[in-house]
Amino acid sequence: MSPAVGLVRTLRPQQWVKNVFVAAPLVFAQHLTEPSYVWRSAAAVLAFCLLSGAVYAFNDVRDVEADRAHPRKRFRPIAAGQLSERAALTWAAVLAVVSLAGCFAISWKLAVYAAAYLGQNVAYSLKLKQIAFLDVGLIASGFLLRVLAGAAAIAVPASGWLLICTALLATLLGFGKRAHELAWAERSGDPKATRAALVGYSLPALRIAMYVLAAATCAAYVAYTQDEHTMRTFGSERLVISAPFVGLGILRFLVLALWRPKDDSPTEAMLRDPWFLVVVAGAVAAILYAIYG
Repeated sequence: MSPAVGLVRTLRPQQWVKNVFVAAPLVFAQHLTEPSYVWRSAAAVLAFCLLSGAVYAFNDVRDVEADRAHPRKRFRPIAAGQLSERAALTWAAVLAVVSLAGCFAISWKLAVYAAAYLGQNVAYSLKLKQIAFLDVGLIASGFLLRVLAGAAAIAVPASGWLLICTALLATLLGFGKRAHELAWAERSGDPKATRAALVGYSLPALRIAMYVLAAATCAAYVAYTQDEHTMRTFGSERLVISAPFVGLGILRFLVLALWRPKDDSPTEAMLRDPWFLVVVAGAVAAILYAIYG
């Protein structure tokens, strides 16, 4: 494997899909058809993709010894010796600087949220990911910072409902990932084999938390679609037609995370799951029709 390929793998472009949350304010603020707003939002999404890549590279350097002892993570380019630690850190710094500079060129508020996202993830990689529940809380706050950054990029206020739904959904995804890791670690006989924070979790507690969060996320989204301000803003009650798709998507995630887990983490498995992708396509189509149709 060439160093260039190793670098691309280390930056994890397949995970950049999470940065679509940066574009959520563009869609819900009804500016999707206005080019001046679209390019600013697209630039913010790109900046967060570069930041995400920088964070992954830094994290893999920090975890290189643990990754080498892991049956699957030992194949990561840095752990496998296909990309040097120095090169990874250099590229992480370059990507971070370029991203923050680009954000500042668009909006100083966007740059602040981007810097907060970067700082939070560095702290997460250094120490905080070892603390149960705080680790998932930081994951959820990372999604909130994406939404706030997207709103700052196009100079619109972030919807309170959008932030509530994002926080609930992101926490659900985080607990789902921890439940998968804990089940894998218990099969291997060492709860610390994949992540130190796992000793603070239990599968029964995670299952209960995920069921509660799944119900709360669906309820919050339905409440958002039926909110008087929402219906007045979009000029109709049609947004509720997207709620069944949101519910089905969450249900499918529970299937992948708890009931029929695969070797890959549920957040990775769902990106390759045809049923989940169909539901997401339906949700996007329903939301676009409700807002712009």
